[in-house]
Amino acid sequence: MRQPAIEKLQEQIRGQIHQRGDDSYDEARRVHNGMHDKKPAAVVSCFDAADVMTAVKFGRAEDLEIAVRGGAHSVPGFGTIDDGLVIDLSEMRSVYIDPDRKIGRVEGGTQWGDFDHAASAFGLATTGGIVSTTGVGGLTLGGGIGYLTRSLGLSCDNLLSVDLVTADGEMVTASEHRNEDLFWALRGGGGNFGIAVSMEFAMHPVGPTIYGGPVFFELEAAADLMAWYRDFIATAPEELGAFFGFQIAPELPFIPEDRIGDQLCVIVTCYNGDLASGEQVIGSIIDSGPVVADGTGPMPYAALNSAFDPLLPSGLQHYWKADFVKELTDEAIEAHVEYGSRTPCVESTMHLYPINGAAHRVAPNETAFGHRDATFAAVIAGMWPDPDDNAANTQWVKDYYAAIHPYSGTEGGYVNFMAEDDAARVPENYGPNYARLSAVKAEWDPENVFHINQNIKPAPAQ
Repeated sequence: MRQPAIEKLQEQIRGQIHQRGDDSYDEARRVHNGMHDKKPAAVVSCFDAADVMTAVKFGRAEDLEIAVRGGAHSVPGFGTIDDGLVIDLSEMRSVYIDPDRKIGRVEGGTQWGDFDHAASAFGLATTGGIVSTTGVGGLTLGGGIGYLTRSLGLSCDNLLSVDLVTADGEMVTASEHRNEDLFWALRGGGGNFGIAVSMEFAMHPVGPTIYGGPVFFELEAAADLMAWYRDFIATAPEELGAFFGFQIAPELPFIPEDRIGDQLCVIVTCYNGDLASGEQVIGSIIDSGPVVADGTGPMPYAALNSAFDPLLPSGLQHYWKADFVKELTDEAIEAHVEYGSRTPCVESTMHLYPINGAAHRVAPNETAFGHRDATFAAVIAGMWPDPDDNAANTQWVKDYYAAIHPYSGTEGGYVNFMAEDDAARVPENYGPNYARLSAVKAEWDPENVFHINQNIKPAPAQ
């Protein structure tokens, strides 16, 4: 990269540029998944939208590939790139809550912990993830599945507007009334269309105290429990968010000391409603099988949404596979139990997220997130600390996926759960919406500048 061009860029922006040889370079290039140790030509830590616009124009002028880093949680490592330009939004984390209009506005680098903290002061929230350090932008643009999905819909269903820096370095606003096709595509289409520097959300009364937490069960009951959960969650009150998982028991105060390290199964719950009703509904879950440890009770929603943080620090090795699931069949349950029982370490897991309720009341063509007929989103999340375990743990994920995929009823999966080797699945991930997404891509990014992602190819020129 031409040094005079870098020096000129630094004069034009308020943020900092990190280059090889700088003391700050290694920290600036680091992403959440320790498996990705890439070395960009430069990382531009943007201060505001003006910096992002200038950085995009610089990258285009210097013919550099561009990667965008928000929360940096991308499992495939899309927030970094060898020898290209990383546009880093991590300093752009302001949050504004308007409690009267029930609207929340966040900058592009905001994490869910930032958003939850600010909104909880007003007893408000919108659907977020389950790890507080996840970026709001990345999660939302890919769809956004979390504890509140059944009652409030996906994160992208609550998106009201986006300020987006486009491939030509200009900024536009997309909403239901401005650049409508672009707004449609941003609700599930990922980072294919530009860089979201600001996002506005509908907020809803949530807590700030909810009733929830994890319930751990004996592994031997997993098959019966999954079958019970499948039927229960289909008709459970929509105030209940509850996902099923396989989990080696971590060191938590409510888990008996002699059971720490045992392979168990778990249902993690969140009831957004009357606390007494939540206790009663979650009591049904507790009564559904042999309980090893019960961690449920009244707690702040923001605390539940950060409960997994200590188990999943930045720097772990990550390899994931994902499926949308139309029907959790008995054959699928059998495969889940076989491979879930082999979970290799305490960080790794399989989560089965319900995406019914409010998420089903949005038409498949209303947003880019098209698999509205799916009942669950399954993720096999391989996460572990030691790179020496990469081959064995990656194989566990691949074998698990191969065992359950034939029963999913669809070829698609949730883009936020996809691995770097899932590029061929992108059209299936969007189903019948892919052709329209490709056309929108051709309009807003015809040269595919933003391709370091689960990439949607621009439609050929007519």
